[in-house]
Amino acid sequence: MQDLFTLNGKTALITGGATGIGRMAAEAMVRAGARVLIASRKGAACAAVAEELNALDASGSAEGFGGDLGSEAGIEALVAEIKSRTEQLDILMNNSGVTWGAELQDFPYDGWEKVMAVNVTAVFDLTRRLLPMLITSGSSGDPARVINVGSVMGEIPMGDGAYSYATSKAAVIHLSKILAKELAHKNVTVNALAPGPFVSRMTAFATGDEEKREKVGRDVPLGRVGRYEDIAGSVLFLSGKGGAYVTGSVVPISGGINVMSGQNIFAGALDD
Repeated sequence: MQDLFTLNGKTALITGGATGIGRMAAEAMVRAGARVLIASRKGAACAAVAEELNALDASGSAEGFGGDLGSEAGIEALVAEIKSRTEQLDILMNNSGVTWGAELQDFPYDGWEKVMAVNVTAVFDLTRRLLPMLITSGSSGDPARVINVGSVMGEIPMGDGAYSYATSKAAVIHLSKILAKELAHKNVTVNALAPGPFVSRMTAFATGDEEKREKVGRDVPLGRVGRYEDIAGSVLFLSGKGGAYVTGSVVPISGGINVMSGQNIFAGALDD
């Protein structure tokens, strides 16, 4: 059974891997035996996380460095850095993301443009530029993997002032399906995660302490926020042998938020 989830001999890149979901995925992959490259705008934080992961006495290893996905020049520089470090890339996890919140009438143009640049444009462009490496690594029995991190907010209409964020994550999910269709014959699978609330820097305002996490969890059908093992299990499935025949999927790691709907419109009649 362990052979289904091992990543021994694999090389992965995780953007935004220093915190939150990216950090959880990086740890899972290192524990599963992969060489994990962690990149984000905060290079020092990535290096520190890599040092922590290398101290786990796991079968894999980690390297952390800087990479700014907010511009074309930044993406080009990151690709050059990757190519200087490895000739092999088996797994690409597009996890970096930013958000912006404001009332509808006050929502700034920059708040839309910045979020789309990092959350959508960078996912597409980084994948495009690294595709030759992924194609080289993939085979019919063991395809290369792309895992794009969307959000449950991209599946159901949850704006909550984060208009550009929610819309960007819907775009990530749709883009993942398009790429899955186009790249299957090249032995590259593309899948998306659609997480609900997890502890991260982005959600610190709502998950920063146990009391806040408990309050948020009350509004989740399964009654809690996400945990490390929720991400680890999903990522290792999609990256390992067990997920080799899966592409174009959206994995709803949201505790049931993805199937929440409005009130029962017949409830009043049933009560009478």
